[in-house]
Order: sequence, then C-alpha cells, then structure tokens
Amino acid sequence: MPTTLQPVILSGGSGSRLWPMSRAMYPKQLLPMVSEQTLLQDTVTRLNGLEQESTDTELADPLVVCNEAHRFFVAEQLLELGKTTSDIILEPIGRNTAPALTLAALSVANKDSQTVMLVMPADHVIVDINAFHAAIIKGMTLAQQNHLVTFGITPNSPETGYGYIQMGGKLNDGAAKIAAFVEKPDDATAEQYLASGDYLWNSGMFMMTAENWLKAIRALHPEMADCVEQAWQQGERDRDFFRITEEIFSICPADSIDYAVMEKISKQSVGDLGVAVVPLNAGWSDVGAWSSLWDVGAKDESGNVTRGDVFTHDAENCLIYGDSRHIAGIGLKDMVIVETADAVLVANKDRAQEVKQAVEWLKDAERDEHLIHRRVYRPWGNYESIDTGERYQVKRITVKPGASLSLQLHHHRAEHWIVVKGTARVTRGEDVFLVTENESTFIPLGVKHRLENQGSIPLEMIEVQSGSYLGEDDIVRFDDVYGRKDDKV
Repeated sequence: MPTTLQPVILSGGSGSRLWPMSRAMYPKQLLPMVSEQTLLQDTVTRLNGLEQESTDTELADPLVVCNEAHRFFVAEQLLELGKTTSDIILEPIGRNTAPALTLAALSVANKDSQTVMLVMPADHVIVDINAFHAAIIKGMTLAQQNHLVTFGITPNSPETGYGYIQMGGKLNDGAAKIAAFVEKPDDATAEQYLASGDYLWNSGMFMMTAENWLKAIRALHPEMADCVEQAWQQGERDRDFFRITEEIFSICPADSIDYAVMEKISKQSVGDLGVAVVPLNAGWSDVGAWSSLWDVGAKDESGNVTRGDVFTHDAENCLIYGDSRHIAGIGLKDMVIVETADAVLVANKDRAQEVKQAVEWLKDAERDEHLIHRRVYRPWGNYESIDTGERYQVKRITVKPGASLSLQLHHHRAEHWIVVKGTARVTRGEDVFLVTENESTFIPLGVKHRLENQGSIPLEMIEVQSGSYLGEDDIVRFDDVYGRKDDKV
C-alpha cells in the first residue's frame, strides 16, 4: 500500500527584507520573485513528478497554514495552478513555526496519523528539482522509521546568516544522525564549519509522521501542545478555510520547530523517536534578502540580474528590478535597485539586509508603504490609487469575471463610477441596472450599493471618491459572498 505524503506549506512570513516589493499585506511568498509563478506556487509545483520517481508514494493535496489576512491570495494562487487543497488553516496571529506545524499535524492526524508530512516554507527557492526529490525519498524512509527529519543544505561558502546542523553518526543513503544544532556563527567559526565538512546549513524544511510530531510536541512542549489543541478543537470551517480560535491561540507560546522540538530531542529521548538530517545540494536559497535573489538569479555576461524594463551600461554584479517604470543603470557595481509604483530601494548589495531599517522607519512614521502596494488585491479583483488630494481620490478598479463586491455603504464619501471595459451590474438602493463601456453612474453618500461583474471578461472602471474621509475603514458591509465581516481584505 502506498505511503501518503502530505505537503505542509507554512506561509506566515512577512518578508520585510525584500521591501519594497514585499509588503505585510502582500509578502514575498505571494510574489513572482524568481519565475513567472509566485514563490508559493513554485513551492507547490516543485513536487510535480514525485509520484513517478517513487511509485509507492501517494502525493496528497497541499495543506497550507497562512496568515488570515492572506487567505484569499493563497486560495486564488492554488486555483491558478488547478490545485485543490486538503486544507487552508488560518492563523489569527503569528506564533512561529512550531504552533503552525502542530495545527497542520492535528488536521492530518484527523484523517491518518501515519501520514508523512513534508514541511516546507512557502518562500524558498530550489533549483535542482531532481536532487530535491531524491532527498525527499530518503527522508520518507527515515520518517517511517520514527525519525524527525530535517534537510541540511551542503554549504558552499562560510555563511554567517544561517544556523548550522552538525552531523553525527552515519545512517543509510548519506543521511546522518544530528549531533547538534548551532546558532549563526561569526566569520572565523563559519570558516571552520565549512572546512570540517561536518556541518550543513539549517534549511527549515522537515519531514515526519503526524503522529510522531504530536508525540514530540506533547512531550517536549506540553503547554504549547495543549493550547494549540484547544484552539484547534474550537476552530470552525469557513468555506475553503479552517479558522482557529484567536482568544486561545493568541496566548499560545511562540517558538520555532527547531527550538521547541528538534534541538531538544537531539539531546533527550522521547520514546523511540530519533532525529536525522538528509544532506541536500539542490541550489537552495531562503531568499532572505535581495542579495540572495542575486545569488540564484539568471545573470547576464556582466553578472547582472534584471527583471522588468531595464537597461544597463557598464554595470557589474547588480540586481535591478523594475515594476512600473523604465530603469537605466549606468556605471554601477554590486548595487541593488528595486522600483515599485510608490517606492524605490537603492542599496549596496552587501548591505541589502539593512532594508529592515527603512521598513521600521515607515512603521514609526505611520506610513503605509510597508503594509500595502499602490495596487491592492481583494478576493474580487484589485484596485489601484492613481490620484489623491484634499477631499477626493481616484482609483482604477478591476473586477474578475463572476466576482462581486459586498453590499455596502459609506458614511463619509460619495462615489462616481465610469466603466472603461466590460459591463457592470450595479445595485444602488432599491435599483439594479447595467452600466456598460463609456457610461457612468453615481453612488450618493450613505446609500447601499454593490458592484458585480457577471460577464466573461474583467470589468475595468475608474472610481472617483469625494467626501470628508476617504479611508478604507469607512465600509459598512451588509452582505458578502466571501464571508468578510469586520476585516477589510
């Protein structure tokens, strides 16, 4: 009988070190950073073909644990791949990776506790898919032998930005027992680790059965296990999502998989459980900074990685990403330039990690460039602010075919709608009517209204808002097909 392999994708990060492309409400895993697909989509599709390489493996639909605010983006991106999901579990608040994995394990164990979970962050890059599949197959064997397995990246440089795993006694097929987990080293120590050949980078990817993870977390972190289980038991199904009870989950101890379980179990026994590491040499990157994207990116003859409408002359070893405008880079070396519609980053590649300081400044200044892009995505489509001033704002709105906005009203603003492409079905008070291309309508302040696209092409329109307050929180919802209530996403 084939072994079920359950992909568990942890998609809770904010990716602030990849600002200005990555924002809190639209983080790096939801963006196409290295290919035409997003990092989340790359994570899902890199398992394609695994069942052909391991014929005794049955690949389950992916299970995703994500921030509640990102739920529609995750669902939409899986739908774009034609993928169904075994579950999308919504964290009301981030409590690090150990509680997230425990939520996933409870979901999996509810069906079959012997299912092997492959735990992957949603924002990593892996270039050599064949090598990755081979490592997964090795890991499955160890997981079925009651090991909690991690994947260690074969280092190619004395990296000080990663934690390390020290390999112990050898196991089958190049795997090893874990002698120790070690913190991020200084330069000299990293050189020693690289020279010894006994250390691997800690990838943050894991494999184990649902039963064994739950056994380990209950033994080594019982307070966390109890809290997560209570929050899970009181959770509820909401369309494609499973909502976790915030009141309980918010008081759960926050800890990583490594600290909560893996490091402890490498030093003390929990029944018959063991820990093992499978070396992985597959062009891996955690895409933790813009310099990491340069490392894995396709380079031109001068070592430049470019994306978008970019021209370079006499430029070397630069990363230049353009989103909405033409960028010309001349006489540059080892630079990072990233342009979006509302922000531009210019930094030396060696100091790319310091972009967090810009994000913190934006937070302290109570500006929203760290939260959202000028183009804001919603389950029905997106809108983009194209002009704003005192008592007015102009937006470009796109509504997907078959989608509709909520039935709502605003206390402080009126809206003028001009249809540019497609046909809008408009509810205004008691009236329901169609507005076609080059036609317009007016929504007075305080009147219930709804916008729908019942056509087969995207509806594109211009909205002109006028009033004393134009914030997105001036929305009173009466009915919403997406189940949104107090949240605005």
